[in-house]
Amino acid sequence: MNQLRIRPAAPSDIRTVLRFWREAAEGTSISDDSDGVTRLVARDPEALILAERDGALAGTVIAGFDGWRCHLYRLAVRPDLRRQGVASALLAAAERRFRELGGRRGDAMVLNANESAHRAWAAAGYAPEPQWSRWTKPLAG
Repeated sequence: MNQLRIRPAAPSDIRTVLRFWREAAEGTSISDDSDGVTRLVARDPEALILAERDGALAGTVIAGFDGWRCHLYRLAVRPDLRRQGVASALLAAAERRFRELGGRRGDAMVLNANESAHRAWAAAGYAPEPQWSRWTKPLAG
């Protein structure tokens, strides 16, 4: 396996990240647009973590910390690089960030129907909490 480079995203990466998510991520989010990712990177420049191999984007994770909870979103790995340690490297970087910020527990947004993601998250030590459900309300228009 070629060496992975793990780094925070820069504003110049946003277009590439959005294109990457359309190809490598499962599902879409209301915030999967240039404005949403630009706000994320401007507000918390260390939250969007990228993995690169040979100068190309290999994976992403958003490691958001609000001062109380550690939230993981958009763990995505290029399909041809899955099961090669990219997700593990991204999660290790996210967890290191959380510990440095004083976080105590990470939680992940995982689609119920994404069985391969369930296996990946379980292998990384995460487990669902069946007593919780996510409730949402769109705030735009």
